[in-house]
Amino acid sequence: MIVRKTTESIKIPFSPPYIDMDVILEVTESLQSGWITTGPKVKELEQMIATMTGVSNVLCVNSWTSGAILTMKWLGLGEGDEVIVPAYTYAATALSVMHAGATPVMVDVLDDFTIDPDKLRNAITPRTKAIISVDIAGWPCDYDSINAILHAPEIKSQFTSANEVQATFGRPVLISDAAHSLGAMYQGKAAACASDITIFSLHAVKNVTTAEGGAICLNLPAPFDNEEIYKWLRLNALNGQTKDAFTKSQGGGWRYDIVSDGLKVNMPDICAAIGVAQLKKYESQLMPERKRVFEHYLSFFNMKNWAIIPAFEDADRTSSYHLFLLRIKNITETQRDTIIKKLADKDIATNVHFIPMPMLTLFKNMGYDINDYPRSYANYTCEISLPVYPQLTNEECVYLEDALEQAYNEVINDATI
Repeated sequence: MIVRKTTESIKIPFSPPYIDMDVILEVTESLQSGWITTGPKVKELEQMIATMTGVSNVLCVNSWTSGAILTMKWLGLGEGDEVIVPAYTYAATALSVMHAGATPVMVDVLDDFTIDPDKLRNAITPRTKAIISVDIAGWPCDYDSINAILHAPEIKSQFTSANEVQATFGRPVLISDAAHSLGAMYQGKAAACASDITIFSLHAVKNVTTAEGGAICLNLPAPFDNEEIYKWLRLNALNGQTKDAFTKSQGGGWRYDIVSDGLKVNMPDICAAIGVAQLKKYESQLMPERKRVFEHYLSFFNMKNWAIIPAFEDADRTSSYHLFLLRIKNITETQRDTIIKKLADKDIATNVHFIPMPMLTLFKNMGYDINDYPRSYANYTCEISLPVYPQLTNEECVYLEDALEQAYNEVINDATI
């Protein structure tokens, strides 16, 4: 039974990083080693993520965005190519496509915030080279439906390839934007196994962080050699240089070559050390604590007829509990914003995930129109992201829940808003 009480002096940040003594010791070890850029800590983190997800190879880079750009560089995308993305996601999903020289094609989402498979199917053309699905708030997409579409004979028959990599696929490539979903499950396996390539974010606010960072997980089908692709990605994350700095630093190993026009997007060891320490206790401690907070919200908002509970578990999928995407029935965007302001006045930080891309100036100027994405807009107008992190106590959850209900009642009963 949850005991509710009034508390006067609680301050709730939205997403503080989890930094304990184990993290500090791991980083200190990296500092004391004398080696702080890409080296053994990065390799350890890659192996830990590969073991956790069950994919064959993982490359850690300095952000989700750079990981996506590097992936599309490997695919050889360019002018005239199209990549289908959901309209409801953070801008980096589409920006990475644009940085690769291709065109993002936006489609609407379902009520659960994930890409709508029917809209996806209708958007595929002979120019479609890839799909980027997005696991919003840690909730996996309907990968069976997406994969069925991409492997359908009529989709494969219209696919056109511009290089050997694309020809080997013989269909659009499925890339999972799993920025939120490290630890999510799909049909009894890590959700990372459900797509061709999964890219995690390890940014400061994510379930596991390296301050800034990302991880490309390879799950490529035969005849691709995932180990060889990993080597290509690793080389091209380091300016196309045949030896990384750690290898060059070994006695007599200075000579190197530049064999491709690579990027400079490698992750340093000092950052990887934070992730190594967190991953060591992620499944045993950090994920259960996130679930505790999530379930605390569930027990409260399930009893409110004005609350729409986010998807978090079904027969095939389990969330990573990254965020609690609360929607409130029959409110306007202005009312939603007022609720958020009232919470902020009580030192409670909440957020909105996300402003649909067609509402942002860059994409509006490119011709995208939010009126073409009605479900995205409907989800956005009434959504409030509640914080979920291990340090959030039950007392703080009670404070947030009561404050939100009070703010809702005030807004609903105020005819001027």
